[in-house]
Amino acid sequence: MSVPSGNPSLLKEQYRAFARQMPMMYFILMTSTWAVAATHMATAPLWLTIGLPSLFTAASLGRILHWWRSRNIEPTPEAALHALRRTNRLAFIIAAVFAGWSYMLFPYGDAYARSHLAFYMSITVISCIFCLMFLRSAAVTVTAIVNGTFIPFYALTGQPTFIAIAVNIALVSAGMLVILMVNYRNFAEMVDAQVRTEALSDENLRLANLDSLTGLPNRRAFFAHLQAVWNRADAARNRVAVGVLDLDGFKPVNDIYGHSTGDKLLVEVGGRLEHLGTDETRFFRLGGDEFAFVTTDLCETEVLVSFGADICRALQEPFALPAATVQISASVGAAVHPDSASSPEMLFDHADYALYHGKRTRRGTCTLFSHVMDAQIRREALIEQVLKQTDMDEELTVVFQPIVDSSSGRTIGFEALARWDSPVLGRVPPGEFIPVAERGGFVGRLTRTLLRKAVMAAECWPAGMRLSFNLSAHDLNTEESVLAIAAILGRSSFDSRRIDFEITETAFAHDFEQVRTSVEALRVMGCGISLDDFGTGYSSLTRLHALPLTKIKIDRSFVKDLHKNPASYKIVKSLLALSRDMHLDCVIEGVETQEEMDALAALGAVLIQGYFYSPPVAGHELGDYLDAAGTATPQLG
Repeated sequence: MSVPSGNPSLLKEQYRAFARQMPMMYFILMTSTWAVAATHMATAPLWLTIGLPSLFTAASLGRILHWWRSRNIEPTPEAALHALRRTNRLAFIIAAVFAGWSYMLFPYGDAYARSHLAFYMSITVISCIFCLMFLRSAAVTVTAIVNGTFIPFYALTGQPTFIAIAVNIALVSAGMLVILMVNYRNFAEMVDAQVRTEALSDENLRLANLDSLTGLPNRRAFFAHLQAVWNRADAARNRVAVGVLDLDGFKPVNDIYGHSTGDKLLVEVGGRLEHLGTDETRFFRLGGDEFAFVTTDLCETEVLVSFGADICRALQEPFALPAATVQISASVGAAVHPDSASSPEMLFDHADYALYHGKRTRRGTCTLFSHVMDAQIRREALIEQVLKQTDMDEELTVVFQPIVDSSSGRTIGFEALARWDSPVLGRVPPGEFIPVAERGGFVGRLTRTLLRKAVMAAECWPAGMRLSFNLSAHDLNTEESVLAIAAILGRSSFDSRRIDFEITETAFAHDFEQVRTSVEALRVMGCGISLDDFGTGYSSLTRLHALPLTKIKIDRSFVKDLHKNPASYKIVKSLLALSRDMHLDCVIEGVETQEEMDALAALGAVLIQGYFYSPPVAGHELGDYLDAAGTATPQLG
């Protein structure tokens, strides 16, 4: 007989049902009351036929207005409980008042009027049971009060008709109460099932927006959250910032210690990032070793860059994992609305570009998107559009930079370098258009065009003269790319045993097993394999042993001012010793000054490439170069 308070969802649904049905119950009470009053006006006092019905009507209209206003309100469980308990109390009062009023009218009517009273009380109690069916206690209260007095009252009149009505109403009310109990139980079960379904749906939605490994929200949740935050910030003219971060050195951990250790590392990274988050700054895992954050309270330039630096420092601390204690770093790119973006997608793209720029220029730091980068994006977009439409055979050319044996002064080979003279853009440096082609996914077209031109030029070189040619990581990612390279070499008269394909350490950030398979296929053809820019990327001694390398190239960054920088001197010394121990040739590239050359000679370096000996030479000028260098050669075509 009480309102159940332990089920908030049931309370709210009961309230919603009441808000729709209570106005109808009060309307039935009013119309039925005035109908009875009208049949008794000629015999009963005015205070019974006019006064009390008017009071009942005023009270009923007040309750109708209350419930009409409540029909679209989403109540709290507490408010719903309070309203239902109040209805429970009012049900007792209303039943007692209306039943008492009916019995007060009974002495004044004739047989027809008394029959009308019996009809009024029976049909009203049935209507109330229907309207109160979602609050079982109130329906039972009304039935008990009305029928508990109505049935004895009419049964004791001695009139067979009234006795029959009383018995009939008792049976009908009992049947109605049984139906009410069944419907109420079904209603409660339906609400419980709906709650369970919503809970399951909410859990599925939570899991769909959750990264199962780290426990952070995933990429889907990131973009949904970014859109919501953007909408609020845009409406309030507030700032919002996005940061994208990428782990430096994660892939070697994954390859050396296995994927399970890599997963544990990602979990630890997620924990550190979550510790840095707040209600206004949330972290997400986008996939792989890429994470992101959205913030609304760290949007000022200095504060945002400082927060990015905090992230980098937090992730530079060693991670104690079961397999080993490892150390990685992170690079962060960030962008701010409204400074640098007009849409959420653009904000993310700009943060991602800032990350890309930072990884190229100053890895392990936070880079904020700037107007300079915006100009660079536009420049790269233009380069991509022009490059896609260019006649590569017509506009791409190859130049050759000598590789010299410094002990004898003899040129032993040339590295092929790409050049692009565009009728639209003019001369575009390879450092601009090759990365654009890589990101655009069409670098293979450049590779094939440049390789054909390089081997065609090399066909008339002196016997033994080697050709070095750079391959992109994308050229090693598929069997089709390697087969295309093999086809070009197969159609050329240039001996494939005289070509060294240079691959950069960044190729290891892709599918290492596929890279190794591709490299082994090239080695079967007799090609040499050089590891370019050694020491600047992702390689490890384990990988050096895993690949069939024939040569390594030490990057210019270690050679510049070698004679002034003790750290660079020791690094080059160690790399030369490593190459000798592994029986690999070692080419030092980027040598420009006599001082650098003297320092390298003291370390025992032999193979040198750089402006100290010669800048890149056009193919048709190679004969003159070789003659001037004192290298015997047949006439070059």
